Amino acid sequence: MKQAIICPFFGRLRDRFCEYGENLDVVERLERIAKIPGVQGVEMVYPHELGDLDNVKAALGRLGLAVSAVNVNVKSHPEFVRGSITSPDPTVRANALEYLKRAKDAAVKLGAERVTCCPLSDGYDYPFHIHYADAWDGMVEVVAEAASYRPEITLHLEYKPFETRVHNLLASAAKTILLCRAAGGKGLGVTIDIGHSTFGGEPPAESLMQVAAAGLPFYVHTNDNNGKLDWDLIAGACNVWEFAEFLFYLKELDYDGWITADVAPFRQDAAEVFALNVRFTEQLWQWLDEIDRDVIRDCLRKHDFLTIRKMMEPYIFPLLREKK
Repeated sequence: MKQAIICPFFGRLRDRFCEYGENLDVVERLERIAKIPGVQGVEMVYPHELGDLDNVKAALGRLGLAVSAVNVNVKSHPEFVRGSITSPDPTVRANALEYLKRAKDAAVKLGAERVTCCPLSDGYDYPFHIHYADAWDGMVEVVAEAASYRPEITLHLEYKPFETRVHNLLASAAKTILLCRAAGGKGLGVTIDIGHSTFGGEPPAESLMQVAAAGLPFYVHTNDNNGKLDWDLIAGACNVWEFAEFLFYLKELDYDGWITADVAPFRQDAAEVFALNVRFTEQLWQWLDEIDRDVIRDCLRKHDFLTIRKMMEPYIFPLLREKK
C-alpha cells in the first residue's frame, strides 16, 4: 500500500459561496505535499496542472514524489458543462476524447500507470432531458477508443451518484463495470472513491469486491461523508467501521497499489488534514495485520458478525485487553 494526495487540494478551493486556501502554483503545491510524512505520490489534474510537463517532472524528481494517476478533468471547461463523453455534439465528444488521449501521453512522460476520470457533467437533470440509448452509445464509443490508445496506461472510470448533474450516468460501481464491459474491458478499470460509494448507499467494501469479481483493475480514493452529500471529509470521520472493512478486503485481494487521499481541507490546514488522513489509514492498515484474519474470514462465511466484534474489542478498547 502506497499513499498519495490529490495535488489541487493544496491550492485555491471554492464551494458555492466562498474561496479557501492559497493560490499556489503547481510546484509550490508539490513542495508542500512532499513534507507530509508517509506520502509517496500525487495525483495530478490534466490539463490544469500539466501545462509545463518538463517543469512538473523535474519538481517530482527533486522532491521524490511519484504520480499515482493523472486525473482527466472533463467537467469544468465551458464546452463540457452540458456533457463531455456523452454530448450530443460530436465535436465536443471528440474534444473529450482528445483530453483522455493527451492525459495518457502526460502519464507516460510522468511515469504513471493510469489515468482516472470522473465524468461529472455526463448526466441529466430532468425527465425527457436526454436520449438514454444515444448517450450510452456515445459514452461506450469514446471510452473504447480512449482505452485502445496507449493501452498500457489504464483508464480508470470513477462513478458518483450525482453532482454536478441531478443524475450522473455513471452512478454506481455496477454501471461502471457494465460500461467497461461494453467498451471491451481491455485497458479499463474503476476508481473506487469511498465517499462516492457511501454517498450512493453502497458499502465501499461491497463495491470493491464487485469490481474485483468483474476482473477489472481498481484504484482507490479515500475520504468520508455522512451519506447526505459528498463532503470529502477525512477518511473514517463518519464511517470508521466501513473504512476498516474496506481496508480488510483490500488486504484479502493482496492489494499493494496506491491509496490516494481525496479530502477537501476547506476550513482546516491542508497539511494537517492530509497528515491525519495518511496516518489514520496507515494505523488501520497495520491493525489489520495484528488481528487474526483467518478467524474473520471464517466468521464472514458463517455470517457471524458478533464473534468478529467481540474479537476486535480488545484492540479498540485497550483496557479490556489489560483486564484479560
